[in-house]
Amino acid sequence: MRKANIAILGATGVVGREITKIVDELGIEFNEIKFLSSAKSAGKKIDFQGKTYIVEEAKPESFDNVNIVLASAGAATSKLFAPEIVKRGGVLIDNSSAFRMEDDVPLVIAYVNDEDLKKHKGIIANPNCSTSQLMLVLKPLIDKVKMKRLIVSTYQAVSGAGLAAINELTENTKARLAGETFDNKCFKKPIAFNVIPQIDVFLDNGYTKEEMKVVNETRKILHLPEDLPISCTAARVPVYNGHSEAVDIEFEEEITPEEVREILKNSFGIKVIDSPQNYEYPTTYDASGVNPVFVGRIRKNLAFNNGISLWCVADNLRIGAALNTVRICQKVLEMDLF
Repeated sequence: MRKANIAILGATGVVGREITKIVDELGIEFNEIKFLSSAKSAGKKIDFQGKTYIVEEAKPESFDNVNIVLASAGAATSKLFAPEIVKRGGVLIDNSSAFRMEDDVPLVIAYVNDEDLKKHKGIIANPNCSTSQLMLVLKPLIDKVKMKRLIVSTYQAVSGAGLAAINELTENTKARLAGETFDNKCFKKPIAFNVIPQIDVFLDNGYTKEEMKVVNETRKILHLPEDLPISCTAARVPVYNGHSEAVDIEFEEEITPEEVREILKNSFGIKVIDSPQNYEYPTTYDASGVNPVFVGRIRKNLAFNNGISLWCVADNLRIGAALNTVRICQKVLEMDLF
């Protein structure tokens, strides 16, 4: 297998640091690696595999002789540098929303739709964090029985909104406990001891942009028909890390909870914790800092003829962002697609 020259764009951010850590954990082999950021963060030091690297300011020439770029620097930055990366023969694996719904850009969850990687023209998109964990759960199920309808409710941690949001939860909580007033900035409502039924802006159809990401990205990744009904409600919860999802699936044929458990127990990236009578079900405590998508509360849905309801939890900074980005890199190397 050929080795690549790799760059991590947005290396000093929350997800960028997680990408760096997972490159090491997964044993990604490379010839050279460099760490890139905005001018504001340039000059910082990153210790990696026994060496100290100086973070460089990202410029077009930064991508000379770079084969693969792992990017988590925001949509505007990705749009700015994508043409420069592609022009120089590199492959951009992008964690932003910039290219996810572009027709000629594969939207990929590693081990779910790897074949789509072969269609890339220099850019590969990593899905939204909520979509990412859901795909690893849905794919093995719909490979067995066709899906007729999908309803998802997400309960998303503040880390999905970045470091400032993490800090806001801490400071808001302190102020609330002290009986002090607090001026929330990251969220439209106070986040401490609260649940906010809004992530991103509202669209004309009454759904938020985050909710429609789940709808549209699920269709694209799983190659589902446009008329298959999918609905999502996304809420922000006062949890630092780990997204939770309540998932209701209607299938075209009957499938039992026991069959679903067995399928998922034997599926990549999934760990089933499902013994509610013993209070065994997944929570964000289980998921934080580790790779699996945890699934539990698997039961027959009482509203659908062939329905299953389940609960899934994952570390949003890992499977929802950094882990899948690095797994895609791993697949690109294995499939020699750079």
